[in-house]
Amino acid sequence: MDSGSEVTRVVNDYLSFAAIEKGLSKNTVAAYRRDLEKFVNFLDLKKVQVQSVDHSVIDDFLGWMRGAGGSSPSSESTNSRAVVTIRNLYKFIAISNRTQNPLQDYSPPKIPKRLPKALKIEEILSLLEASKFGDDVLSIRNNALIEILYATGGRISEIVELELSDISEINETFTLKLSGKGGRERVVPIGNYARKSLEKYLTSSRPALLKSKKSNTVFLNTRGNSLSRQSAWEVITGCAERSKIKAHVTPHAIRHSFATHLLDGGADIRVVQELLGHSSVTTTQIYTLVTIDKLRESYSSSHPRAK
Repeated sequence: MDSGSEVTRVVNDYLSFAAIEKGLSKNTVAAYRRDLEKFVNFLDLKKVQVQSVDHSVIDDFLGWMRGAGGSSPSSESTNSRAVVTIRNLYKFIAISNRTQNPLQDYSPPKIPKRLPKALKIEEILSLLEASKFGDDVLSIRNNALIEILYATGGRISEIVELELSDISEINETFTLKLSGKGGRERVVPIGNYARKSLEKYLTSSRPALLKSKKSNTVFLNTRGNSLSRQSAWEVITGCAERSKIKAHVTPHAIRHSFATHLLDGGADIRVVQELLGHSSVTTTQIYTLVTIDKLRESYSSSHPRAK
C-alpha cells in the first residue's frame, strides 16, 4: 500500500463504500474526498507510508492543516471532519484486511459550540415580501422556493431535489417528503401560505419553465432543468438584498429560523428534531440555546433587579 496508485485505489474503494453501502449524499462523499486528498498529499510531503500512520502522525497532520495546509488555515470544524473521515478510512482498511485500526481511539478536535444565526420573524416576512417582486414566472418560482424553505426548515439540497411525487395531501394537510442525510426520509407538513405559493407556481409558472421538456423535479430553471443549489442560493441572496435585511441571509439561516421560531412558539423539541431530520435530539438541542439566550436577554433588560 506504499505506491500512489495503491493509496488511490484504497481511497476510491472507501468512497464507493461510503456512497453505496452507507448511502451518504454526493456532497458528503465529495467533502470526504477533499479531506482524504489533503491527507494523502500530507503523507506524500512528509514521506510517511500509509501503514505507518499512528496518533502522532494525525497530530502532525492537524498542525499542518491549522498552519498552511498547502493553501490556507482550515477551521476546526473542517479539521474535525477530516479526522473522522481518516479514522473511518482506517476502519474500512482494518475490516477489509482484518487488521487493527491504529486510529480507533483517536478523538477529533472539539468544535466550539456556536449559536445559530436565526432571522427575526419580521426579517423573514420582509424576505418573503421581497420574493414577490414582479409577477413573472421566475418571481412566482422564487416566492414558492423561499416559502417552502421557511415552511419546512429543509436543507437547500433537499428542496432543489424535491420531486412532484413528493407532494401529497394527508388528512387535508399538504405535506412534502424530504430526503435528508444518509437517505433518511421524513414527511413535513406545510401551512396555507406555502401551499398557496406552491400551487400558484405549479399551475402558472412551472409549465412555462418546463416548455417541451420532461422533468419530475419541482423547482426548475429557465432552461427547464432542475434548479441547482447555487442558483437557489443566488435567488435567496437577491431577495435578501431587495428586502434590505442587515442580517446575513443564507439557506441555512432560514433553516435555523424555522427551528428557532418553532421552539419560541412552544413546539416540543422532539417534534422539531423530526421536522429537521436530525438523527439525534442532541443536534437539535443547540436551538434551545438560542431560546435560553433570548430569555436571558429579555430578563436582563426588563427585570428591575437583574443588574
